[in-house]
Amino acid sequence: MIKLLLDQGLPRSAAKLLCKAGIETIHVGEIGAARWTDAEILRKASEDNLVIITLDADFHALLAVNKSTLPSVIRIRIEGLRGEAIAGLLQSVIKRCTEDLKQGVAITVQESRLRIRRLPLVK
Repeated sequence: MIKLLLDQGLPRSAAKLLCKAGIETIHVGEIGAARWTDAEILRKASEDNLVIITLDADFHALLAVNKSTLPSVIRIRIEGLRGEAIAGLLQSVIKRCTEDLKQGVAITVQESRLRIRRLPLVK
């Protein structure tokens, strides 16, 4: 079962909609982590087996620098999405990538492209 951790910048409404759809999801603001560093969020996600959902490129960079194999991170690179659209998009990505997410990947979601890279990220 995939569990999600939504980063700051993503609407809490998306977390609620994903939960209603049967996907266990929490927002960093719900666990007092809104001011945590990206490294602290990565550590929490790794410890609790959570997939990070973010708008921030820094998570992929940290995964690469640390040669991490977990947690999986999904970066959304589509601007202006509201909670309902984000929830729908994530349901689609999870449906398509469940097994990859369990094994450790960095996913980038764009308008017309989904890029999946296995962890650890290497050149």
